[in-house]
Amino acid sequence: MTRERQEDVSLDASRRVEGIVTAQLPSGLYQVEVDGEHRLMAHPAGSAERNFVRLLVGDRVVVELTARDGTRGRIVRKA
Repeated sequence: MTRERQEDVSLDASRRVEGIVTAQLPSGLYQVEVDGEHRLMAHPAGSAERNFVRLLVGDRVVVELTARDGTRGRIVRKA
């Protein structure tokens, strides 16, 4: 397997977790608390922005994390 292909596989590998929005930050970022102890930064996915999904503090959301950085993610949908 070539190095380029290995990088593609690592970028495609992601996992989804459920959390609660704890803060709305500037530039469209949200702080999400996962498992009651881990906090991460997330931005809404393109489909959520296009469909005008409102995210408020206290909403339960599903966040997709990348394999490279577990502290940042993308909000896929409301739970």
